[in-house]
Amino acid sequence: MGSNVVAHEAPGEHVPTPGSTERKPDRRIGLAVVGAGYWGPNLVRNAQQTAALRLHWLCDLDEQRSRKVLGEYSTVASTTSYEQVLADERVRAVAIATPAGAHHALARAALEAGKHVLVEKPITTTVAEAADLVALAEERGLVLMCDHTFCYTPVVRRIRELVHGGEIGDVQFFDSVRINLGLVQPDVDVLWDLAPHDLSILDFVLPPDVEPVGVSAQAADPIGAGRACVAYLTLHLSNGALAHCHVNWLSPTKVRTTLIGGSRRTLVWDDLNPQARLAIHDRGVDLTPPDELTDAIRHRALISYRVGDVVAPALVEQEALRNVMAEFAAAITEGRAPLTDGRAGLRVLRLLHAASRSLELGGATVPVDAGTGTADDTALLTRRLPAQQKAAAR
Repeated sequence: MGSNVVAHEAPGEHVPTPGSTERKPDRRIGLAVVGAGYWGPNLVRNAQQTAALRLHWLCDLDEQRSRKVLGEYSTVASTTSYEQVLADERVRAVAIATPAGAHHALARAALEAGKHVLVEKPITTTVAEAADLVALAEERGLVLMCDHTFCYTPVVRRIRELVHGGEIGDVQFFDSVRINLGLVQPDVDVLWDLAPHDLSILDFVLPPDVEPVGVSAQAADPIGAGRACVAYLTLHLSNGALAHCHVNWLSPTKVRTTLIGGSRRTLVWDDLNPQARLAIHDRGVDLTPPDELTDAIRHRALISYRVGDVVAPALVEQEALRNVMAEFAAAITEGRAPLTDGRAGLRVLRLLHAASRSLELGGATVPVDAGTGTADDTALLTRRLPAQQKAAAR
């Protein structure tokens, strides 16, 4: 008996004839990767392994390099023409992995063409350019995402949950060390090379009501490389706490640690210890506020030291960049801002510029919103800083 079931076509959807070899439309998000240098191949690999994405193009000025990345039998096309990529209606999104100086022009062209954009850090080289991209993306209703890769590691996601959930109490300090015997970069100093990692993590994990308001930086070039090879960065937070970052190209040993102290617990992240990357310490200093502080002896008597358990939570090892690609695709599909959106990239860039401005001023504390490289008057240097730190900035 023949079937009398009729396949109804949903509005805007084409249903293939039963028994035909006609393929259904590909609902994956068409993607192009721009840049086949150091980071581009990683984007290509992870895009191809993300079910929600369909990689169509790899664009680079060196087409031989692109073809080498793609391999002999890849179905992904290579091109040297960015205009060809943007003209392809299948491409809904672009991932940019080029030198930072090209980010603004490439991202702006993609946004103007109606494409969603994932861009490597730093988002641009200037605050004005980053603000321009953020405004354009929001005006067009497009996703602008910054690839702050460390924020998508399982350990940093867990740290964010613990801090935002209040498990560690009020944030009292943030201390990170990122040092190794690394490559002295030809175009940037150690601050711009390594600190973006720690600053993006800080921006990601801080509670919504706490933000950096002032930055001071010290740096040195002990080997005569022509750019800073060692740097120390101190950030004044809006709740009166301090964050500190140490970056160094000259250390014979590699260290990747971050401590986040809270009024209830302290988090210790050792990225080089895969067996226990994160430890939660129920240890710290408690202070019972007196009704009236009469003398130092009474004050000392009100301080107690808490010694509790140390817990190392189990964390599933995942490739962070795979999570970046998944978040990019999800943000596009769901029509929402990604976890590390353009505004996050802009905030990190403001911190970097404030740090550079501080170096120019001999380590003076610079307000974050003055860190554009153009403000240099005393009023700006002290505006928005906590009262107890203003004297040091004068």
